[in-house]
Amino acid sequence: MRRLELRSVLFLILSLALVTCTSVDSVVSDRLLPHSNNSNCLNRTANGTTPAPVVKVDFSTEIVKNEYIVAFNDYYSSKARNNYLESALKNSGVVSWNILARINPASDYPSDFELIQIQDGTAEEGLKALKRHPYIKGITPQKRVTRTLSMVPEDKFEEPPEQFKPCNKSKDCWEQKWQSSRPLKPLKRASLALGATFWHSTGRYNSRRLLRAIPRQITSALQADVLWGMGFTGAGIKVAVFDTGLNENHPHFKKTKERTNWTNEKTLDDGLGHGTFVAGVISSHKECLGFAPDADLYIFRVFTNNQVSYTSWFLDAFNYAILKKINVLNLSIGGPDFMDHPFVDKVWELTANKVIMVSAIGNDGPLYGTLNNPADQMDVIGVGGINFEDNIARFSSRGMTTWELPGGYGRVKPDIVTYGSAVRGSGIKSGCRTLSGTSVASPVVAGAVTLLASAVLQRLHVVNPASMKQALMASARRLPTVNMFEQGHGKLDLFKAYGILSSYKPQASLSPSYIDLTECPYMWPYCTQPIYHGAMPTVVNVTILNGMGVTGQVVDKPMWQPYTPQNGNYIEVAMSFSPTLWPWSGYLAVSITASKAAATWEGVAQGQVTLTVESPPEEGELEPRKSILKLPIKVKVIPTPARSRRILWDQYHNLRYPPGYFPRDNLRMKNDPLDWNGDHIHTNFKDMYQHLRTAGFYVEVLGAPLTCFDAKQYGTLLIVDAEEEYFPEEITKLKRDVDNGLSVMVFSDWYNVQVMRKVKFYDENTRQWWMPDTGGANVPALNDLLGPFSMAFSDQVYEGDFSLGGHDMYYASGGSIAKFPFEGVLVRQTLKDQGHEVLKGETVSTEDVPILGLHQVSANGGRIVLYGDSNCLDSSHLQKDCFWLLEALLQFTAYGNMAPMLTEQINIPLPKDADLPERMEGNHLYRYSKVLESHLSSPQAQPLPACPHLAWAKGEPLNISAPTNLYKHQKLLSIAEPVMPVISRREPQVIPHAIQERPGWEVGPGGIITQQQDNTHTLPVLAFLGLAVVLIFFALQVHKTKTKPRRRYRPPRLKRLQQLVHARMPNV
Repeated sequence: MRRLELRSVLFLILSLALVTCTSVDSVVSDRLLPHSNNSNCLNRTANGTTPAPVVKVDFSTEIVKNEYIVAFNDYYSSKARNNYLESALKNSGVVSWNILARINPASDYPSDFELIQIQDGTAEEGLKALKRHPYIKGITPQKRVTRTLSMVPEDKFEEPPEQFKPCNKSKDCWEQKWQSSRPLKPLKRASLALGATFWHSTGRYNSRRLLRAIPRQITSALQADVLWGMGFTGAGIKVAVFDTGLNENHPHFKKTKERTNWTNEKTLDDGLGHGTFVAGVISSHKECLGFAPDADLYIFRVFTNNQVSYTSWFLDAFNYAILKKINVLNLSIGGPDFMDHPFVDKVWELTANKVIMVSAIGNDGPLYGTLNNPADQMDVIGVGGINFEDNIARFSSRGMTTWELPGGYGRVKPDIVTYGSAVRGSGIKSGCRTLSGTSVASPVVAGAVTLLASAVLQRLHVVNPASMKQALMASARRLPTVNMFEQGHGKLDLFKAYGILSSYKPQASLSPSYIDLTECPYMWPYCTQPIYHGAMPTVVNVTILNGMGVTGQVVDKPMWQPYTPQNGNYIEVAMSFSPTLWPWSGYLAVSITASKAAATWEGVAQGQVTLTVESPPEEGELEPRKSILKLPIKVKVIPTPARSRRILWDQYHNLRYPPGYFPRDNLRMKNDPLDWNGDHIHTNFKDMYQHLRTAGFYVEVLGAPLTCFDAKQYGTLLIVDAEEEYFPEEITKLKRDVDNGLSVMVFSDWYNVQVMRKVKFYDENTRQWWMPDTGGANVPALNDLLGPFSMAFSDQVYEGDFSLGGHDMYYASGGSIAKFPFEGVLVRQTLKDQGHEVLKGETVSTEDVPILGLHQVSANGGRIVLYGDSNCLDSSHLQKDCFWLLEALLQFTAYGNMAPMLTEQINIPLPKDADLPERMEGNHLYRYSKVLESHLSSPQAQPLPACPHLAWAKGEPLNISAPTNLYKHQKLLSIAEPVMPVISRREPQVIPHAIQERPGWEVGPGGIITQQQDNTHTLPVLAFLGLAVVLIFFALQVHKTKTKPRRRYRPPRLKRLQQLVHARMPNV
């Protein structure tokens, strides 16, 4: 009996293992990529599939010589535009100019721009004349983008990136072109297919664990087949794909309404495959299914087979999309230039015409402050990427936006995230392929948006860029342990979005919908530092989404209402907002600080901001549309920390791209030429900020001149990688502040005029040089600031490895100290003269290079620290951090404690006649500076601006309790209570071809579509649970049988009765 029981148990366990292995194989066996033998279940990769190939993307960008885009203030015919140009240039002195023909489908329609060519010698006067014309809005150079796609095997990912490899002695090592594997480069729009170094997941696994299998169809992973089963398949919606084109009669597409070519090549076909893949994710009906197979597909070919595009091509194509009344537009391109007009203006015009634009957020993660335009615009749905384990993909760019720096704070982006790793899409001619990147995640959302729009076709009048974004945000599933600058509002939930959109009522909403500075990790970085009295205000930039109309306004002023039971009187709030909400959106900047009454108080305080948004009435309505919005606020307040623990970060004097060419801080990073991440403590200096907070310091941000802070409140002023000039009043005030006890720490970078000329950009097509306007830092300006203390940096450039205090250090293109008081301490190291290497091509080592200086100004004065390199604090190209050194230096500036490794230095005086660096002659820094203005002889300082003063709102206390859960408190208004969708009866002709051809689909009576769900990825779990129940039941029965005591044999009841009767009868 026991042998039989044991055999039964072993048989069931073996069956479970067999079913599990077979089920996993069934999921992956139909993938396009090679896979191992099904019997070899244990020899798979973690998710049961062969890793997907990765697309590496290289770009080069340049301005086209003598070609200019002239933007008009309205749409005019070709003849009218020609007349305006002739009128403007008639007496300008321009000898030779002409209008460049644009032969494309939009040429027959009125346009709001013209492309002209002005010959050398008279271009400057011609541009001035054009700007004076009343009908001309602006002039921008024509721009050319080159993109290169290449497949990279995954086993090559571990090789060090090219920019980390040492430069050789060739000329090309230092004279750069605009080309990089990173998709964000100067003046360019780049496809965001995944670069070679960004396929890796967010972290390495330290132990074995069960991973989720990659689904065969991206549509089933997001439950699109449920909406298909209800008869919604994208029909009636026009979706545009701006990419590399699509081949004619591709078997995956059945409703390609129009293919247009906007390039200078005479073909409509896709020679690269990227555009076909993107279109397939949106609308394929075979093999690798798209979300909306019955949508009307419009293909815009804006890249040539040589992977070149021009700004004017996009402008014409955008105008044509407006004429065609496109509903949804996917743009899997991006760039860092949010000041690229007229491109940005045209995107606003598109969305104002109810075109829902979906765009990739960028592939520059995991670094923060790397968002792409136009995905970072308020009116565009910006999409980030996750993998199939619901982890943020390493390649996905992170927020915040940097438009608002230095005076403000960035907005939350991306808006949502969805699958962007190992997604299957259409091949260039047929079949399927697998790609990764945010250019993959973007069409996933674009396809979902198209499907959602078709599901509410009868209510399409309420669908617009704002309402669609509201539905996606409100329905998104928040990912745990991920902050809002990584995931936005969370993961796309297609079915829940349909439930919200089907009962949507036009309204305004806020993003984020609440401010909880105590909620970690979602509200990072706000939740990492409490507020206190006397601190720089914490600024939260909230986006107002207006689903009621393309234009609107905030009525009166927002109202601050502190909650009396929740200590709301300890908060002070100031607000600024968009005077006009257009298109579909605006901002609400909320500045928060602790009141004077909270100087010694600790606790949580709460309140709310209430505002009213109003839009004009729509057709048939008499009254304006209104929405009353409430923004709950919850903050942690602590007593004001000691002065020594408070650090003030100088943000005002950091400049970045755009608008000017500010070169990289590390000259070895030759493939990443621009300083464009914002230089903020929450972007590329995020890791440094977190280290300082862990060490117990409080870091505040100064977004105004140095004349605008109270030095008595702070122990140390931290100036890192400053490119801006200084007002004379700032120099005077800083000297006074240091004499009164303020300490200053400066991390500089390289500056050398000859090196700057060497690392200029050369465009081989236009034969033009682009010169940097400053070095890694603006050393001449820093020397002006440090002059009163007899300190200065040199124009020497050094690099190399060294050891300090038992720590390995790397000096990356830093400067040296040229002047320093003899009473101070100088730390010297042996380094390579990188400036000599750049100029002469020879490697020379220099001993006793002064790189670090520490000085106590006076007995009652502050302390000053100089260090010649900021790369060890900057996460952009961090190789060896020096956070430990920063903390040690803060012990000196805050408390006067000098580490022993610094006191042991031998004091050698510096040469007194050292040459200090001069500003480059003819630089154009004044064009981008907040300090300088143009002058006839040389740029000079502008008048010192007034310090910003916030108008703190007068609180109107509410004697009510705050909501306990702010996250779930905010909901979109609906016409009625949301009703879960019911499968409706549809005619058979609405069934997508993909459904008709796929096994597992059935059409019942009346055209009702049913599906045998492809649940192969859940079979292992179901089989395990079912067999576990059987095993438990079987074991219990066996145990019950074994443990039950044997009963003594008793005869049947009738027989016992007879025995009893016979026993009582007398014997005869």
